[in-house]
Amino acid sequence: MLKLFEYNWQVRKDWLDWCGTVNEEELMKRRTGGVGSILITLHHIVAVEYGWICGGIQGKSIEIPPFENVAGLQQIKDFSARCHLELAPFVYDWKDSLESRIMIDITDEGEREAHTYGEVMRHVIAHEIHHIGQLSVWSREIGKKPVTANLIGRGLFD
Repeated sequence: MLKLFEYNWQVRKDWLDWCGTVNEEELMKRRTGGVGSILITLHHIVAVEYGWICGGIQGKSIEIPPFENVAGLQQIKDFSARCHLELAPFVYDWKDSLESRIMIDITDEGEREAHTYGEVMRHVIAHEIHHIGQLSVWSREIGKKPVTANLIGRGLFD
């Protein structure tokens, strides 16, 4: 599981760097699918990872800034870096004994749902990969080559 988190973190960094080659208007343009725009989607990816791991599994009191408060590329990069510093130690210290521990999630509708830590961790991985696919489609729509989603060749399994 750790290698897939590292993969997501590498790809996210690549996308944030890619954003530096695109004008702000394109980064903020409303897009079909996803959560709105390229930058909103990147904010969403970070917020979901941070919320599930630090707020949900670890039970920490967290504050996720609304997109409007971090609506620029550098602010999204900084938000991602801050969240990564806080949650990466937990990911790196993952033990198989955590796999079946239960956390309680409160849905947007106020319902209580039980999830295992392992299920949540895998959800976070799949969630980012899903949105990375959307970013790839949008990059082609604006005539730019997308960041490679290839797992092979990233040095993760050397």
